Amino acid sequence: MSNDQARLADRRHGVICIRRLLAFGLPLLIGLAIYGWSWWFLREGPGEIPDVGKARPAFRLASTALAQETDKEKRYRVPELDGGVAWLNTAGPIQLSDLRGKIVILDFWTLCCINCIHVLPDLARLEKKYPNQVVVIGVHSAKFENEKNSESIRKAILRYEISHPVVNDANMKIWRAYGVNSWPTIHVIDPEGNGVGYATGEGLYEPLDNVIAKLITLHRRKKTLNEEPLRFDLARFKERGDSLLFFPGKVLADAAGQRLFIADSTHHRIVITDLNGKKIAIAGSGMPGKTDGSFDKASFNDPQGLALDGDTLYVADRKNDLIRALDLKSQKVKTIAGTGDQGQDRERGGPALTTGLNSPWDLLLHGRTLFIAMAGHHQIWTLDLDKAVLAPYAGNGREDIKDGSLDAASFAQPSGLASDGTRLFVADSEVSAVRSLPLSGRGEVASLVGEGLFEFGDVDGTGAKVRLQHALGVAFHAGKLYVADTYNSKIKVIDPADRSCITFLGGKEKGWLTSGPFNEPGGLSFAGEKIYVADTNNHRIRVVDLATKAVSTLDLQGVTAPKVAQEASAPVFPNPTKVTLPAATVPRTGELALEVELTLPAGFKLNPDAQMTYVVETLPGAKTAWSETRKLDTPKTAFRVAVPADKINEANGLMLSLVYYERGNGSQAICRVKSRIWEIPLKFDASAATGVIHLLGSDVAKGGSVR
Repeated sequence: MSNDQARLADRRHGVICIRRLLAFGLPLLIGLAIYGWSWWFLREGPGEIPDVGKARPAFRLASTALAQETDKEKRYRVPELDGGVAWLNTAGPIQLSDLRGKIVILDFWTLCCINCIHVLPDLARLEKKYPNQVVVIGVHSAKFENEKNSESIRKAILRYEISHPVVNDANMKIWRAYGVNSWPTIHVIDPEGNGVGYATGEGLYEPLDNVIAKLITLHRRKKTLNEEPLRFDLARFKERGDSLLFFPGKVLADAAGQRLFIADSTHHRIVITDLNGKKIAIAGSGMPGKTDGSFDKASFNDPQGLALDGDTLYVADRKNDLIRALDLKSQKVKTIAGTGDQGQDRERGGPALTTGLNSPWDLLLHGRTLFIAMAGHHQIWTLDLDKAVLAPYAGNGREDIKDGSLDAASFAQPSGLASDGTRLFVADSEVSAVRSLPLSGRGEVASLVGEGLFEFGDVDGTGAKVRLQHALGVAFHAGKLYVADTYNSKIKVIDPADRSCITFLGGKEKGWLTSGPFNEPGGLSFAGEKIYVADTNNHRIRVVDLATKAVSTLDLQGVTAPKVAQEASAPVFPNPTKVTLPAATVPRTGELALEVELTLPAGFKLNPDAQMTYVVETLPGAKTAWSETRKLDTPKTAFRVAVPADKINEANGLMLSLVYYERGNGSQAICRVKSRIWEIPLKFDASAATGVIHLLGSDVAKGGSVR
């Protein structure tokens, strides 16, 4: 054996040894690392608490250990929330010091990101489960230029039905202060104001739930947990979605049938009209859900893409991770694909109703194959309608822009589909690209325009010079592709033959009192020589004359906003202060007056934007029960409640329950929810001298008096 051969053999032997070491030793090393992280996270470290960048254990590694009963944690200092350009979904700026006593979850997100969108329902579940212990703060650190605009973020807050404050971190100052490097990232801060851990990515509900439960147990024991409820002035208190449409995401025009189908996304329904806007039918109750059945009983959750086959309309029920079929003749809704849970498997399909989908955003029907823009998987999938089988069609599942074979190519949140009959065109939103691939299953993926995840802008031109900004929709007409260039609020035209791109319509008009014809359009569709555009953030459908470029708004006739869900008939009185007064003797006739007087803590005042609600009712055991619910649109610290004596003279007493909101002078954004309940035993005597009972809202020991 030559020296070269010996060296080659030695190298091969070394490679084999390394492979064996990796095969047998790597799992052991990973296990030791997890154990070490868990121990480090829970130890009581000596000396000063480190800064955020020096100790940030991840929940994925510590979730098992966190479930154990122990009060030792590894904590770290966190910066204040300074540097944001605006605060949204609340009355004003918030400091972490304002939230001392609460478990605070910081959600670093950007409104375009599908992973960030997937985190929002998990945060909503946690907010619902721990309403008095947890406060979520969204830190919006924008990827795209358009997302730095506070109004765009406010619209996203409404569209995604977010119920917590959001700070616009347009300059990424908070992002950098916390050492964040990817969306989404979650930080958890304990009631004493110390960081206890962070995590990245989606699917964090269970580890976060474990962390929160652990912190609640610990800080109840330490008496450092503030379980007083808070209220924030949410955007939806002022904009309730009572417009005819609410963030319509997609639209589909049927020229042959003279019908128009509108995904009225945040109203959670499908609106069907003729091409002039006259109502034909509405599918969906207006409340989020996934119920099948008749149009009026069925429910959707953020429906998006639409495809038509005769009298069957297919709907991408985005947030439900389902494909629904609407029978337009019988007016029935049926689920035909998806499990209702977010799918995780990017490599294998299977039977349609037992295979999970992941944020299906648009649909295109070719023969009996339904193509699906699977935004959450960064792939294109197909549904064989005859065999009821789902399968991945194109994309390796990695979020990127990469051309090549169908299985090797990469997409990044595909959100719009169109076809010329032989090729499928994809609005690939996160790379601001338009892609092309064969419908036949043979061939390669090619990029018409678009260069990368962070290559975006508003530039016309050819090929690699073109820049779009998070395009969500695409339609094919007369050899050209019309693109909803969403974040540029434009319609652009691409020629697939030479990859040229020009602006057709839209953008910002000149003059500070004017705005462009669109605001983040999400979809478009042709009927003859007219383009129907889902003008998403303007809550309307625009109609564009292809020849003249004249733009009009579709006049919806017979369409009404869905009935807003009624509040519970019995208001909620969280964590009330209860007072039972001494028995009062009052007349049997006339009017009994309850005079309420609240004394607020120093530095606090009533929130003028929040209604006070009270319920006055007979105590349990009355022969004839009576109650009345009232609201004070203008909150007052002193008011009178009149009760007809003849309604209650067979009762043994009254109970008045009150909920109100007080705000500190120093922090206009923090609104404390206060509840008080007075129980008033009564005796009736025709000779009683007075019918006035004074109820105090500050002295728990006395609570009130009769005078």
